[in-house]
Amino acid sequence: LGDVYKRQICGKPMRLTQWTDYTLRVLMYCAATEGRAQPVTITEVAEGYGISRSHLMKIVQQLSAQGLLETTRGRGGGMRLMVPASSIHIGAVVRATETDFNLVECFDPASNQCRLSSHCRLKGVLGQAMQAYLEVLDGVTLADLVAPTSPQGVALLATVAAPRAGSARRRASLVPGLPDAPGFE
Repeated sequence: LGDVYKRQICGKPMRLTQWTDYTLRVLMYCAATEGRAQPVTITEVAEGYGISRSHLMKIVQQLSAQGLLETTRGRGGGMRLMVPASSIHIGAVVRATETDFNLVECFDPASNQCRLSSHCRLKGVLGQAMQAYLEVLDGVTLADLVAPTSPQGVALLATVAAPRAGSARRRASLVPGLPDAPGFE
């Protein structure tokens, strides 16, 4: 489907919010550093990804309230996964952090103004697509995302420590215990 069609009919492309993106990054970072002596700090994640510390503090607070992260204040403090990475399903995280799964106007009966709704099949097709999307995410755990046994896992582990494009010019230190990835300077 063309870009014009997506803008006019669908309204917005299907994409995760920045909140969900950062939530997944925090969880992946913590999973990738599981087992190291010192906990992960918000500053470490913020500098590694070029993300606002205050924004990450809100995300970490929510993850702690959901029972996914254990946080410790003060010197030597930080955060660690509270449950095994193999028990955290990505679909559940996405459902907990995303606020809008209405791909098109007709998904929300309260605001639906589409005149085609009574005989349009698009809603059903897009509903099936959304369910398939979430089912795929339900089948993936946090441990799967950071598993070093596959080429994708190795790349993801290296990416956890890679700075975000356009972030500070200094070289972000890689997470101890993670492989260096070619192309990261």
